[in-house]
Amino acid sequence: MGTGTDSDPDGVTGGEQDASTSVGADLLDFRSGLFHGEVVAKKVEHHYHHVPGPLALQSLPGPARGFVGRDRELRTLLDLLDPDEPARGAVLVSSVTGMGGVGKTALALQAAHTARHRGFFPAGVVFLDLHGYDDVPVAPEQALEQLLLALGVSRDHVPASADARAGLYRSVLAEVAEKQGALLVVVDNASHSSQVRPLLPGHPGHRVLVTSRDVLAQLGAQMLRLGVLSPEHAVEALATALGSADPADARIARDPDQARRLSGLCGHLPLALHIAAALLVNDPCKPVAELADELADRATRIDHLDDGERAMRAAFDTSYRRLGDDPARLFRLIALAPGAEAGPEALTALGGAPPVPRSLDVLVRAHLIESGSSRGRWRMHDLVRAYGVFRTRADAALAADGQAARARLLGRFRQRVADSHAYLQTVPERPRDGGFTDRGEALRWLDTEREGLVAASQWAADPEHAESGVRFALSLSHYLAWRHHFDDAAEVYQHAAKGARLLGDRSFEAMAYDNLGIALRYLRRGEEAIVAHRRALELFRALGALREEGTARYNLGNALLEARRFDQALEAFQEADSLLRASGAVRTAAMTQNGLGVLLFRTGHFAEALTHLDAARAAYRSLGDTIMEAISTNNRARVLRGLGQLDASLHDHTLCVRFFRTLGHTERAASARNDLALTLHAMGRFPEAIEHHTEALVSLRQQQEQYREAVILNDLGNTLRSAGRHRDAVRCHEQALALLRDVFFDTYGQACSLDLYAAAVLAAGEAEEAVRAWQESVVLYRRAGSDDAARAATRRITALGVPVESAGSEAGDD
Repeated sequence: MGTGTDSDPDGVTGGEQDASTSVGADLLDFRSGLFHGEVVAKKVEHHYHHVPGPLALQSLPGPARGFVGRDRELRTLLDLLDPDEPARGAVLVSSVTGMGGVGKTALALQAAHTARHRGFFPAGVVFLDLHGYDDVPVAPEQALEQLLLALGVSRDHVPASADARAGLYRSVLAEVAEKQGALLVVVDNASHSSQVRPLLPGHPGHRVLVTSRDVLAQLGAQMLRLGVLSPEHAVEALATALGSADPADARIARDPDQARRLSGLCGHLPLALHIAAALLVNDPCKPVAELADELADRATRIDHLDDGERAMRAAFDTSYRRLGDDPARLFRLIALAPGAEAGPEALTALGGAPPVPRSLDVLVRAHLIESGSSRGRWRMHDLVRAYGVFRTRADAALAADGQAARARLLGRFRQRVADSHAYLQTVPERPRDGGFTDRGEALRWLDTEREGLVAASQWAADPEHAESGVRFALSLSHYLAWRHHFDDAAEVYQHAAKGARLLGDRSFEAMAYDNLGIALRYLRRGEEAIVAHRRALELFRALGALREEGTARYNLGNALLEARRFDQALEAFQEADSLLRASGAVRTAAMTQNGLGVLLFRTGHFAEALTHLDAARAAYRSLGDTIMEAISTNNRARVLRGLGQLDASLHDHTLCVRFFRTLGHTERAASARNDLALTLHAMGRFPEAIEHHTEALVSLRQQQEQYREAVILNDLGNTLRSAGRHRDAVRCHEQALALLRDVFFDTYGQACSLDLYAAAVLAAGEAEEAVRAWQESVVLYRRAGSDDAARAATRRITALGVPVESAGSEAGDD
C-alpha cells in the first residue's frame, strides 16, 4: 500500500509498479500497481448461473374477438416488428398509444399473434400487463421477476434488487437470442416510461411492443397513435359482436340507420361498442333503436354504458384519478366548453385565467384531449366529454365552479359578438373601443368560433343562464344572416324561444319566433316559417308593439310570397307598410316597398313593381343603407328586364355584382350574376350569358346553396337550349329536377323543371318524351295550386297533336 505525505498534498509521489497479477484463487497481487494514498481492495463476482425453471415463452393471451377495422394499423405494427427490418444496433421498441377503450391491447395482441404465426419470433412471445392505471401498478422489480420466471429462471435464483434483476434479465435474453432467436416482449398498460425502461432487452434482435394511454416520449419508441374506428367499421364491430354470440342475430343488418346512430352515440370507440353489443346480447328482444334512445342523453350516457363487467366510467376513472388538481379542473372545463373544440379565448374565459401549458400537456399525454383544427385549439372525444360533465355534476362544489365558468364564457361571447355588430349592419356603425379593427377580423373570429357560438345558444334553455343566454342567442342574428348559416340560425332561435318561455318574457319569445321564421324561409320550410311568423305576430300584438308587429307582418309577407300565396302576401305587405309608417320606422317601411316590388314583379305587374322599387331605393339611399340599396337596385334591374329596358338592366346588374363581391356577399353576388346572365340571354348574347350562369353556379355550389343551385341550373338549361346546345340543356334540367325532388320536395319547382326539360328534349327531337314530361308537369302544377301554369303546359301538349284528355290524370277541367 502507498501513503500520501504533507509535502505532496496531491498524492503524486510514491512507488511506481506494474499492473497486478493473480497469485491465488482468492488473492490478487497488487505489487505492480500504481496507487495514490491509502487503498482498499475488494473483489466482486456475479454468479448468476440460473437453475432452469419452467418456460413461459408462449404466454400471449388469445386475440380479441370481433377485431375489425384496424388493417392499416396492423400492417404498420407488423412492419415495425418484422425481424428483417434493421434495428440499427438497438432494441426496436414500438408503442401503441391512445385513449382508454380505443382498442390498444386488442391491436397489440392481434399483431403479436400474427407476427408469431409468420415466424418473426422463434423464441416466443412474453406478455406482461403492468396495470399502470390501477391503484397499485406493477413496479419494475415485480415486472422483472415475472419476466425472469417466464424466461425459465427459478424463483430461488431471482436476485433481490431491481438492478440485479435487470442485469440477469438482459443476460438471459442475450442467451435466448443466441440459442433460440428473436423474442417479442408485449408490455401492456404502461403508465410511465420508468415502468418500461428496465424491461428493454440489451440484445438488438428482440422486439418490445408497449401499449399506453400516455405518450411515453422518453422511451424513444416508434409510436402508433390509435384513434376511434371509422363509422363503417364501428357498425361492423357491432354486427360482429352480436353475430359471435348468436349467428342468427340480424338486428344490426335489419336496422342499419339505427345501427349507425348507435355507433355514433358510442363515439365509434371500440370498448363502448362492445359494451353496447353486450347489452343487446343480454336482451335478445331489444331493438337497436331502443338502446340508441337510452344513450341519446349525454348526461346519462356514461351510466348506460355498463354491461356488468365493463363500464366506460371505470375506464375513464383510471385516467382521471392520475391527474393533479389543475389538470383535473382544466379537463372538466374543456368538457363544459360548447362545440367540438375550444380555443385559447374560450379556455381563458372558462377558467378565469389563461390555461397553464403544463396542464394542457398532461391532458394531451393522457389522450384526454387532442389538437383541434388549428394550433391552440383542443377537442375531446364525445364520451370523454360526457365523463367530464359527469365528474362536474357529481360534486356540488365542482358543479358551482362549472356554472360560474359557463357564465364567464357566455359573457365573453356576448361581448365579442356585440363588438362585431358595427361591421355587420347594413348601415355602418362606429366600432366599439377595444373591439375588432375591421369586418375581416370580426368575421374571422366569428367563423372560427361559430360552432361554439351556436352550441352555447342552448344554454338559453338552462334556467341558470336563461336571461343572458337568450340575449346572446338573439344577438347572433347579424352574423348568421350575413353568412347565410340558416341551419344554425334555426337551432339558435329555437333555443332562444325556449329560454324566453322559461323567463316568461313574451318580447324575447316574439323576437325569437320572428327570427326563426326568417331562417325557416331560407331553408325552404315555408309552412313552418309562416307558423313561426304568425306566432310572433300574436305576441307582438298582445304587447302593443306596433313597430315590431309591422316588422313581423313584413317577414310573414316574405314567407307567403315564397309559398306562392300571392294575395295573402300582398295583404301582409300592405298591413306592414301601414303599421311601420304609423310607428315612424322609415327603414323597415322601405323594406315593405321592396317586398311589394318583388311580389308585383313575380306576378307580372312590372310598371307597379318599378314604382315600389324606386321608392325603396330612394329611401335606402337617404338612410345610407348601401346594402339594401343594392338589393333593391338588383330587384329593380329584374323589372327593367321585364319591361324590355335591357341596357339599363344590364348596367344595374353589373354594378350589383361588383358591389356584393366587394362586400364578400358570395351568395348575393352569385344571384346577381345569374340575373345578369338572364338579361344577356334576353339580349341574344348567349355565350356571355352561359359564362355568367356557369360562374354563378360554381360559386353557389361552393357555398352549398342547393336550392339556388337548382334555380340556376334551370336558367342555364334554358339559355343552352336557346344557344342550340340541347343535350347540355337536358342535363341541366335533370340535375335541377333531382335537387328539387329529392332534397327540397318542392312540388312547384319540380313542375317548372319538368316543363323546361320537356322543351329541351323536344328541341333535341324527342317529342314522345317531351309529352310525357309535360303531362307530369301538369299534374304537379295542379298539385301546387298553379292552375295558370298547368293550362300553359296543357297547351304545349295539344300543340303537338296530343288530345287534351291525355294531358295528365289530375289536370281536370280548365
